[in-house]
Amino acid sequence: MIQIDALGDVCPIPVVKAKKAVQKLNGPGTVEILVDNEIAVQNLHKMADQMGCAFQSETMGPDRFRVTVTAGENDAVEGELPQATPGLQNTVVLISSARMGEGDDDLGKVLMKGFLYALGQQDKLPQSILFYNGGAALTCEESPALEDLQSMEARGVEILTCGTCLNHYGLSDRLKVGAVSNMYVIVEKMTQAGLIVKP
Repeated sequence: MIQIDALGDVCPIPVVKAKKAVQKLNGPGTVEILVDNEIAVQNLHKMADQMGCAFQSETMGPDRFRVTVTAGENDAVEGELPQATPGLQNTVVLISSARMGEGDDDLGKVLMKGFLYALGQQDKLPQSILFYNGGAALTCEESPALEDLQSMEARGVEILTCGTCLNHYGLSDRLKVGAVSNMYVIVEKMTQAGLIVKP
């Protein structure tokens, strides 16, 4: 049995941890995950269904749940590190803000951090991630997503940030991941993309 303490972890971290643990089983076995909210329980249930695993949950107290995911003989295989897939499907991700969606700014920042983390956990990584306007801050010092972006870059994802935007926000000397780009290249990447994703 593999045990995971995901108490306090925000979405989608409990699911990512659990999925990796099930893959490590490489055959029959059980993964037990502790979480602190019902949404995490529901997300783990969906993950178990997608992987063909058995699922059980138990309420242990206020804000404390134990989830058990059981893999059968052929349910899980050893997972490999996600890789970028050049030429297969030229997916380009556009990030124009440090926040995701409209409404509460603090929630928007949490959602964007979660989006970039989840993006790096996909089986097929995008070809390029383009940052412009307010999104330029995410590739610079003190960005909450810096580690996730550096990890994706190390695995072949091209990360480009608009130089005009860095200058506008006074961030030109604070870039910590990827390269400085310009609007011509950004337009070129967008028009040549097979798929564009914009959170």
